[in-house]
Amino acid sequence: MRIAVTGSIATDHLMTFPGRFADQFVADQLHTVSLSFLVDKLDVRRGGVGANIAFGMGQLGTRPILVGAAGADFDEYRAWLDRHGVDTASVRISETLHTARFVCTTDADHNQIGSFYTGAMSEARLIELKTVADRVGGLDLVLIGADDPEAMLRHTEECRSRDIPFAADFSQQIARMNGEEIRILLDGATYLFSNEYEKGLIESKTGWSDEEILGKVGHRVTTLGARGVRIERAGEDPIEVGCPEEERKLEPTGVGDAFRAGFLSGLVWGVGLERSAQVGCMLATLVIETVGTQEYALRRAHFMDRFTKAYGHDAADEVRTHLS
Repeated sequence: MRIAVTGSIATDHLMTFPGRFADQFVADQLHTVSLSFLVDKLDVRRGGVGANIAFGMGQLGTRPILVGAAGADFDEYRAWLDRHGVDTASVRISETLHTARFVCTTDADHNQIGSFYTGAMSEARLIELKTVADRVGGLDLVLIGADDPEAMLRHTEECRSRDIPFAADFSQQIARMNGEEIRILLDGATYLFSNEYEKGLIESKTGWSDEEILGKVGHRVTTLGARGVRIERAGEDPIEVGCPEEERKLEPTGVGDAFRAGFLSGLVWGVGLERSAQVGCMLATLVIETVGTQEYALRRAHFMDRFTKAYGHDAADEVRTHLS
């Protein structure tokens, strides 16, 4: 099963200012602010939802095809993804723009000042999925993740016109999309991913009820935070899967991406929806125990020990042969 993952590719530049932003502002001069903060820490982390999901699938050995746009500064990031089992040959490299970048400074009170540079991500709309499919011998599923909005719309329409099954996953782009765009992006999706809050927002913006949306998609996959995930299909009882016990809780960024990586890998293995969701929840737990969206290490024996403890020996036996 060949899965293409479309979505953003970005780096995060995270800085720490040891003081308080509030101490630096002059009340009657806020109309002409000119400040520079001397920071004492810089973390550069790989990110972007497309790259995060593809990295997780690569860790699980399912060889995803990453589809997105980056800049000429992507070489080191590409090498990292290649080493971790991701097919990056369909990433478009911009001739003029840098890879998308989030730059953020956090002060001692955890206030933040940040900027997001879209950069090369805007060129994702120029990618044709047929070229990707021809290169790899066809596509069985395309995950359409948060990306340049025009790219998301183009990929969705191309999947429909070429009869390629697709999964709709708006995540952070849902805030800027209107109801008509969301209706276009989800109608006919084999899978619709969202968290609980996004689920309500989708219904509010589209004007469609939960039942109406279930009639337009094959499966509705809703992540429930610490409570796990719920998978719904029209006319059938929902499947609910809980999360494994956490060893520690460090940072939640990228947890949803990790779930999707595990779930999609389960689909590649053919282990069924419940097992796929269990793999997703296990991978998401590893991410929440790590600082950074791609900094976790997937040690097979450790993964299976915890998976067995959470879901039992029968579930583990189904997954173990694929993971090893």
